[in-house]
Amino acid sequence: MSGIRRRLVNTFRETPSPAPSRDRTPDPSEEVRIPVSKLKEFTTRKSRKRRNGLIFGLGGLFGIILAVFFANQQDVIKLEGLMELNLDSLLDVLPAGVVKDAKDITKAERDAVNYDSFSVGLHLQSQGIRAHHPIIMIPGVISTGLESWGTDERSRGYFRKRLWGSWSMMKALVMDKPSWKQHIMLDKETGLDPPGVKLRAAQGFDAADFFITGYWIWNKVLENLATIGYDPTNAFTAAYDWRLSYLNLERRDQYFTRLKSYIEVAVHTSGRKVVLASHSMGSQVLLFFMKWVEHPSHGGGGSSWVDKHIDSWINISGCMLGALKGVPAVLSGEMKDTAQLNAFAVYGLEKFLSKEERAELFRAMPGISSMLPKGGDAVWGNSTWAPDDEAPPAQNISFGRFLNFRHSNSTHIPSHNLTVSQALDYLFSNTEPWYIDQVHHAYSHGVAQTHAEVERNEDDPRKWLNPLETRLPLAPNLKIYCFYGVGKPTERGYFYHSPLAVSPSGLVSGAPRLNVTIDTLYTTANVDHGVYFGEGDGTVNLLSTGYMCAKGWRDIKRYNPAGVKIKTYEMPHEPDRFSPRGGPNTGDHVDILGRSEMNDLILRVAGGGGHMIEDKFVSRIKEYSERVKISNEEE
Repeated sequence: MSGIRRRLVNTFRETPSPAPSRDRTPDPSEEVRIPVSKLKEFTTRKSRKRRNGLIFGLGGLFGIILAVFFANQQDVIKLEGLMELNLDSLLDVLPAGVVKDAKDITKAERDAVNYDSFSVGLHLQSQGIRAHHPIIMIPGVISTGLESWGTDERSRGYFRKRLWGSWSMMKALVMDKPSWKQHIMLDKETGLDPPGVKLRAAQGFDAADFFITGYWIWNKVLENLATIGYDPTNAFTAAYDWRLSYLNLERRDQYFTRLKSYIEVAVHTSGRKVVLASHSMGSQVLLFFMKWVEHPSHGGGGSSWVDKHIDSWINISGCMLGALKGVPAVLSGEMKDTAQLNAFAVYGLEKFLSKEERAELFRAMPGISSMLPKGGDAVWGNSTWAPDDEAPPAQNISFGRFLNFRHSNSTHIPSHNLTVSQALDYLFSNTEPWYIDQVHHAYSHGVAQTHAEVERNEDDPRKWLNPLETRLPLAPNLKIYCFYGVGKPTERGYFYHSPLAVSPSGLVSGAPRLNVTIDTLYTTANVDHGVYFGEGDGTVNLLSTGYMCAKGWRDIKRYNPAGVKIKTYEMPHEPDRFSPRGGPNTGDHVDILGRSEMNDLILRVAGGGGHMIEDKFVSRIKEYSERVKISNEEE
């Protein structure tokens, strides 16, 4: 065992690590505009060997757990009995050395993380940055916990338990999957609660600080905000049920009415305009809100409401033009995360939650389909060209070919490869009428090429979350800050084929029969298990996070007639090698909320120092944006 560990350690040592472009940690008295906090080196070479020993020990334990799980599938062992397993009794049977190593490493890591958690706020506090504007945070897709409030007989056991975003979710999914699916899926015809089921978004900071215990989302932002003087009287979260279409958010939960009220109260009690910080899908929700609140038949605030109440919008990793991975999710229940699994993991996943079931789940959550890509071929390219194409040999397939099909005799396989706009047409011709109706009545994916068309769209709520079909508010004093990561490979296209067979779990009642699935056996120099990659933050493509911020809102007047000020700050993905979440320099779509630089930027804007932030471009988004086929001129 020790020999194996030595060989692994030597391998790690011999592997070159790229030298990231990081700055030194500033002195507290030093004036630095954008600091990057550093984690201290808290492990020695000896502790690294102990870590590998711990990994081997826990790996064996994990193997036992897997064996128990699959034994349960064959009724050899009843999993229900294991739910009563006491952690102390489990520790008693583990080797004392493994337990001691685990405790030592956990303590060292906890000390380092705790140090880093508040360091950005402490540094800015030393520079005189204090809480200034009230701040309201709008989380992204799936990061808000959903808890059951139903009192129907089948729901009583879950009352006030989170069926999304907690270990209760995991237990319900394992122990009673059919009931969990009935609770988590919306009614397919109405897009609202199914009869007898009532799930609601959790509220308060607990709604979005952690997804499950130990997996933080907004927690590091909250820690640093608190350090400069924020608390529940001047900082709020506006969590929402991300499964709902946006109009249904207002129809069922009065979400936008409540958000408007939160903002007005914050302005009234503080005497200052608010800062809104949104992440991922939350940025689409916020764009929709700003259209809703102005409209006389909806929010009734009038054209000056945004200018009077909102100082700044911090747009973090906003999927303003959608996410390409949303298409395979609803088409075949797949994405990179499932395509790259090994054969054993694929079998386990399909046995437990098949791709047919996953596709059904995604389709029965209309909010997720709000992130289908917008802009069509003008943004994402045609069959021979795309604005983010690279010259060969770096790239041999145009990104404009979004869905590629290997030769097949199946009548369900298109005779040619599909662009993004053609892929959406194919999706809607191969899904259920109830899903098509939900999407077409809630969203639009086109481009408004004239000022007159943009103005007509002011009365069409389907257009309000598409920045290519609507304008920003008439708020000349509003400031928009676009902060996002770059440099992490992100899904850009797929290879599909006819499914070889039905998933091991078979077709579940109500689940769709899939005509195509990702060809996970197809791997070349540029394609990994049927998926090829472009520039982005690992989840959202660069064209989606960056185009409106680099060009659309800056240079095309019909999209920003009031001249709202736009600042764009890109952050390269430079993860720490041994940090599971990337460390303080990650550019990952979710983990960037813990990035030191991101926290610094958020605190500066909230503290009234946003004017100190300048544009920072490290990607080729300006070049790509110039190639996008959306005219500056009226046509």
